Amino acid sequence: MNFLRIALYCLVGGLVITFGALGTGHFAWWWLGGILFAAAFVPVARFGPRGWLAQFGVILPVFLLVTLLCLWSEAMVFVPESRQHAVQWLVWGAVTYTVMAFVLAVLAVILKLPQAQGTSADLRSPGALVGLVLVCGLAYAFYYLVFGGITFQFFTKQYYPHAAELVAKLGAWFWPIEIARGVLMTLAVLPAIRTLRLSRLQTAIAVGLLIWVTGGLAPLVLPNPGMGPRQRFIHVIEIFTQNASLGFTAGLLLRRKPARDTSALAHAVAA
Repeated sequence: MNFLRIALYCLVGGLVITFGALGTGHFAWWWLGGILFAAAFVPVARFGPRGWLAQFGVILPVFLLVTLLCLWSEAMVFVPESRQHAVQWLVWGAVTYTVMAFVLAVLAVILKLPQAQGTSADLRSPGALVGLVLVCGLAYAFYYLVFGGITFQFFTKQYYPHAAELVAKLGAWFWPIEIARGVLMTLAVLPAIRTLRLSRLQTAIAVGLLIWVTGGLAPLVLPNPGMGPRQRFIHVIEIFTQNASLGFTAGLLLRRKPARDTSALAHAVAA
């Protein structure tokens, strides 16, 4: 029964983004991308907040910051021709993803997916969170440098022949921009890390997959005449190494380690 409700959540929720097929066709690919988007939020639907408004508050930041703003900013740097449609892209994305976040939040409640049981989340103190979010931004810049550099040198340089020149124009601003992207993605998943009733390790895995799917896999499935299948596949793997690593890092750093039950330990020692 749970499997059927989750399947319905993904299938119906994924339909929202198929409005993009009205002008471009390829309905099946749009729906598949929407299904992947919805599937990324299944842990939120099952182990996140119980109310639709709280669910909406967890889902929307991921869509707007990870899927829209961070991908948009990356395209502005490495795909200059996309700048002529920059505002249109932002407006379309903001409207579409807000509607999709609303639909997924309402669907989770209608289908009675949220569970009452689970591990309560325990975040770091507010002061520690500020520093650790910045650490996550720095970690993302490191992942981007290592995995992005390897991917570019061996696989994608042919697709972006002017990438080095574009980065050189940004000069010293390039790495602060990438750190800021890492910070934004971490802030986007902070509500999920705070509300997921999962263990610390399970939360880290769920958040890693969430950032990868919403910031790489699902958007790359959507029709894009500017990218061929091989290029898309390479970017799917590249973004997995960067975004999933960031999400896993954020989940581990921002959640406290579970406190040991000292009373149970004392009884065990006494026995």
